[in-house]
Amino acid sequence: RPAEHQHARYNPLRDDWVLVSAHRVKRPWQGQLEKPPPEDVPRWDPNNPLCPGATRANGEVNPQYEGTFVFPNDFPALQPDAPEPGDSDHPLFRAAAARGVCKVMCFHPWSDLTLPLMSLAEIRAVIDAWAELAVELGASYPWVQIFENKGAMMGCSNPHPHCQVWASSFLPNEACLEDRTQRQHLSQHGVPMLLEYAEQEAHRKERLVVENADWLVVVPYWATWPYQTLLLPRRHVCRLQDLHEGERDSLASIMQRLLIKYDNLFEVSFPYSMGWHGAPTGPYLEEDCGHWQLHAHYYPPLLRSATVRKFMVGYEMLAQAQRDLTPEQAAERLRSLPEVHYKQRAK
Repeated sequence: RPAEHQHARYNPLRDDWVLVSAHRVKRPWQGQLEKPPPEDVPRWDPNNPLCPGATRANGEVNPQYEGTFVFPNDFPALQPDAPEPGDSDHPLFRAAAARGVCKVMCFHPWSDLTLPLMSLAEIRAVIDAWAELAVELGASYPWVQIFENKGAMMGCSNPHPHCQVWASSFLPNEACLEDRTQRQHLSQHGVPMLLEYAEQEAHRKERLVVENADWLVVVPYWATWPYQTLLLPRRHVCRLQDLHEGERDSLASIMQRLLIKYDNLFEVSFPYSMGWHGAPTGPYLEEDCGHWQLHAHYYPPLLRSATVRKFMVGYEMLAQAQRDLTPEQAAERLRSLPEVHYKQRAK
């Protein structure tokens, strides 16, 4: 019985394993308790560098933007003109060039909003801006990583609704890994891995959280984080910019539904790290990338409540990932939650 007996599950996307020990969630907790996120974030703060009209660290003044707003990261991890590292004198001490650009994208001019509280039209505008950046940066860079860190618990340094986009001159580790596993699966089975996986999950339904005509969200069979989810298109799509108009509308809808459920789980602005993975770009635009399937990962850390998180330490760092409830239990709990945000329910 998966909910009572520990077992390991294989993750074909990362070619690794996760230990499932659902009985451990019953153990008493006297460890660290997190502080819930503040509820009194001002809608506009002249000292917040992401607000319209505010001055950023480099002295530039933001425009009075009314929708999305994209600007170069003032503290970029990647720069386009970084020099080549010197030659290595030993194979154990290798270095390689790392160039790129980093951008910040504000979702909305108001600091007290998050994606689940935005309108469908506003979320659709975010999706369109993501696709535009993927095209713009992907014209020359092999990898464009769109990601959102939501909440101080996930290292977010500013409560204003925003994400980051890093384009790199190289394929990062996760991209290389997913490229290899998806390529192998297509070669061996004749169908893209995550397209087949989506069809299986849509049929089985035990890990399904939300779905519509174009998309489905599941707690993956191999999930590591307690309420981790995987957002998948139903048709074969390689890149975010390949989505047609209707799919972008339905993506806005399913994102809103998922994120409302996340917030409703513990009635708190739910922290997570999320990001899009699609086929590489730049020189790869001329290659056959049919083994790739577009998808988004959501990695939330909360486990038992708004104040108790899952720590990836000890065994997870030194051996392999371990989770404290089954993906089926997590999916059932998320699936059963209402789709009206707790802040918007009638009193």
